[in-house]
Amino acid sequence: MSTTAEQLSATTLLRFATAGSVDDGKSTLVGRLLHDSKSVLTDQLEAVEHASRSRGQEAPDLALLTDGLRAEREQGITIDVAYRYFATARRRFILADTPGHVQYTRNMVTGASTAELAVVLVDARNGVVEQTRRHAAVAALLRVPHVVLAVNKMDLVDYAEPVFAAIAEEFTAYAASLGVPEITAIPISALAGDNVVEPSAHMDWYGGPTVLEHLETVPVSHDLTACHARFPVQYVIRPQTAEHPDYRGYAGQIAAGAFRVGEAVTVLPSGRTSTVAAIDALGESVDIAWAPQSVTLRLTDDIDISRGDLIAPSDDAPAVTQDVEATVCHVADQPLSVGQRVLIKHTTRTVKAIVKDIPSRLTLDDLSQHPAPGRLVANDIGRVVLRTAEPLALDAYADSRRTGSFLLIDPADGTTLTAGMAGASFAESAAAGDDASDDAEWDF
Repeated sequence: MSTTAEQLSATTLLRFATAGSVDDGKSTLVGRLLHDSKSVLTDQLEAVEHASRSRGQEAPDLALLTDGLRAEREQGITIDVAYRYFATARRRFILADTPGHVQYTRNMVTGASTAELAVVLVDARNGVVEQTRRHAAVAALLRVPHVVLAVNKMDLVDYAEPVFAAIAEEFTAYAASLGVPEITAIPISALAGDNVVEPSAHMDWYGGPTVLEHLETVPVSHDLTACHARFPVQYVIRPQTAEHPDYRGYAGQIAAGAFRVGEAVTVLPSGRTSTVAAIDALGESVDIAWAPQSVTLRLTDDIDISRGDLIAPSDDAPAVTQDVEATVCHVADQPLSVGQRVLIKHTTRTVKAIVKDIPSRLTLDDLSQHPAPGRLVANDIGRVVLRTAEPLALDAYADSRRTGSFLLIDPADGTTLTAGMAGASFAESAAAGDDASDDAEWDF
């Protein structure tokens, strides 16, 4: 292995998403990050320069490094989530550049669902707008632990510190009311490169980190071994060969926590108990396995287990229920209505369900709850009550992003309707007076 490869393998990985209103400069910021961190291949840069010249621009439009769809380049906007990988000597990154239009807010849910940090851009000339609040709410709803407020286009307000300070104060107060545990505000100009990778010569009043420096140094916790151990079964392995006549293994990816040989476990939703007899990983037997490893568990007892069952430690098993209360973000064009029949997909389990009630829809301007809306339309955030045909072993989303989340699916055509987070919403938590120390317990 080369020295560079060894260095990269030793660095941590940060997943982050960018969000903001239309024309706030998200794609330009990402392009500037890639360009100034020397993460752009020569042929990519040449293609961008060619496309920029054909549009009559003298300097390369770095936004084209992420806006890959033809419609995006023609309109100068981001439509779909663009994923990009890059690395520095200190850390590896997977970024999701999400759209700014209101009708594409649901795309941010996709990009931020696995993110450990969200960069929310604000145009210094416009300040905090409704879409800014919407993106802050989505980041809080999805329990993204770190939020960066990037106040962009500071060059268009003469790099004025009072402008930045006012926007940072307003956004920080709003995000804190949602329960976001950490907010960092950085004044930047993505077009000119100020405070993106290199410190700005125009803002000597700012003494904080650049965007890249913060991305490289923000603490990232990937230790899922201390979380509630959960193993959704994906596949039952029964070779029934002469070499393995009695082999019965349960394959899948450990969603959280760790499993050990000899540990007492419970299979849900049946509630039957057994003991871990062996763990097979990469063709070898191991004594312990942890998230996010893909392994095969073998139990001491022959239990009726199939895809969709959940294996958990007997002393830390989740409750099984057919009544689900959750906060959801509706992502489909067709509305979600009370009485509608849906499929609910939770880990590897998919069961029938009915929407019993939609108690409220969130108003993002003042975080008030609009009672009994009757239905949710695209990009709405609200509370739902579901009744499932079969029991589900759901954790609260506040305890586990992995086993506390689910999707609602249209049974007629398989369309994804809604992304759901089981348990209390961020608004309820904030209203209850939870402080940042409680939020620091989020499982990521």
